[in-house]
Amino acid sequence: MLSLFLNAPLQKKVAAIALPMVLSNLSVPLLALVDTAVSGHLAHAWYLGGVALGSSLISLLFFLLGFLRMSTTGLTAQAYGANDSAGQLQCLSQSLLVALLLAALLLLLQWPLAQLAFSFSDASSQVNQQAQLYFGIRIWSAPATLINLVLMGWFLGRQNARYPMWMLIVTNLLNIILDLVFVLGFGWQVAGIAAASVVADYGGLLLGGYLLLRRLPTQDLLAAMLNQLSKLAGLKRLFALNRDIFLRSLCLQSVFVFIAFQGAAYGDNTVAANAVLLSFLMLVSYAMDGLAYAAESLVGKAIGARDSRLLGNTLGLLALWCLLLAIIFSAGYGLFGNNFVGLLTSLPEVQQHAALYLGWMILLPLLACWAYFLDGVFIGATQGKTLRNSMVIALLSFAGSFYLLQHWQNHALWAALSVFMLLRSTSLAVILRLQWHRGTLVNTEK
Repeated sequence: MLSLFLNAPLQKKVAAIALPMVLSNLSVPLLALVDTAVSGHLAHAWYLGGVALGSSLISLLFFLLGFLRMSTTGLTAQAYGANDSAGQLQCLSQSLLVALLLAALLLLLQWPLAQLAFSFSDASSQVNQQAQLYFGIRIWSAPATLINLVLMGWFLGRQNARYPMWMLIVTNLLNIILDLVFVLGFGWQVAGIAAASVVADYGGLLLGGYLLLRRLPTQDLLAAMLNQLSKLAGLKRLFALNRDIFLRSLCLQSVFVFIAFQGAAYGDNTVAANAVLLSFLMLVSYAMDGLAYAAESLVGKAIGARDSRLLGNTLGLLALWCLLLAIIFSAGYGLFGNNFVGLLTSLPEVQQHAALYLGWMILLPLLACWAYFLDGVFIGATQGKTLRNSMVIALLSFAGSFYLLQHWQNHALWAALSVFMLLRSTSLAVILRLQWHRGTLVNTEK
């Protein structure tokens, strides 16, 4: 293992993708922390609870469609490794068409989606009112969000982490600035938080489009998209490929939406405290996703080039960095967790509730880090069925754990989440080990 750290060429390849994505990904939870802090310092806990609940639903919808980025990265990386320029352009054009179609559906169905989702909420009327206000504004960023997913996936697949880094940093810094202007300056409260996100997402789209057209002539992209419109079978194949990643994402986001809605049933202060602590977990997940993005890109490239040695060395080095990051986060939350909570909310009742569950945040990074890393490995290998099956197992474990421990109330939610992350990590690790020893990882499903 030490030899991997001393392998300068490999470290350089990994760092060229992982470091920009880790740094830029940290701006995403930083935005969530600012959202939490801004709403947490408003007059009532229901503002914080409303943002938490409304953003949970938006996150569910957008993360369900995260396959747009994942599949684009994996397929483009494999085409890039095989020196297939036409395949790279085909992947981009197909994914952009699917993104536009799905965005249109979200906008058309926004009212029934909101009514259905909030009908399951046991939160107070004040929390539900603020959540619906947030959702009704935030959903209009769907076209920009989905196209940005495709653009970032395509750039990453081509081993370019700088462009996605700038897209994320500019989008989230703009969002943070507008948060402060709209909420603290204009007094728009929850509506201001949602509007800031919408404006920032379209700002990120403008930057992403500019960066894309610097590398790809406009006429070539339009011609490719028109060509794909005449080949509906190609789009059908893309949907089939993404089906399993979609189901995987559905299982994952269902867990976090359940935590938000079930926490709301325990009271406004509990749902607000959970929102604060989930912001901590989000910080972990986005940092780890930087490594996962590197895994997607480098694993896909190694598979496309049929280079087993590069694949093995990349897996080993990324796993070591994954463990180091997890230890840093666990130690940080153990030493400074209460201070972090105080930064995010000035409400004493919410601070007291968050302190009760802070211990779970010390444990979770060590359990969850492998899940994020291994997700990237199997996305790069385009093994959607593997991701789907492992997530179903983990979801069943979450449901069973919460059912058995539900008398612990909110502690049961955090215990079940810990079991969920453990099962995600172990199931994928076992499958990876079996495939590696059988020599089947390079010959993945198409």
